[in-house]
Amino acid sequence: MNISTFFESELDEHLKVAAAVRETLSAPFAELTEKCVDSIRNGGKILFFGNGGSASDAQHLATELTIRYITDRAAIAAIALTTDGSALTAAGNDLGFEHLFSRQIEALGRPGDVAIGISTSGRSPNIIAGLKMAREKGLVAAGLSGETGGDMVGLAEPLIRVPHRAAARIQEMHITIGQALCGAIEIQLGLVEG
Repeated sequence: MNISTFFESELDEHLKVAAAVRETLSAPFAELTEKCVDSIRNGGKILFFGNGGSASDAQHLATELTIRYITDRAAIAAIALTTDGSALTAAGNDLGFEHLFSRQIEALGRPGDVAIGISTSGRSPNIIAGLKMAREKGLVAAGLSGETGGDMVGLAEPLIRVPHRAAARIQEMHITIGQALCGAIEIQLGLVEG
């Protein structure tokens, strides 16, 4: 295998997916931004959660909001439900792995908060359980998924479905969309200039 050819091929595919995201996801992105801004303006918070690489995305995005995205500004209330080792291991051991996020949302979520589940397949049982709990408690249950949306379709609203099936390309777009979301939220809140 020629490494240069492989590298170029990966970038070509990334750019094709990025172009498809640009063409198809403006409306759900705008809707998610609006839901997050409304929540923050009304004293709410954003809860991010996911597994594996998506857990890292949840932590990354929550940090961009609570600390800063590009420039210093007032903090924005956000939590990654993937960071508390004691809660994660207790829930996994005592309740089962599928309850990792639903239990935390039950404890921490309030009506009007936004819960954003991140899953490339849209079929992770603990993501689905978290979104169901969010809806039950009156939170906005939103999501980032891959092309099919899996079991998140009809459950997560808005649902941003990256138009691709490869996990690597979906994850690349999730973090790109997520960072754009952070930028849009701080602009819409009037914390930075757009």
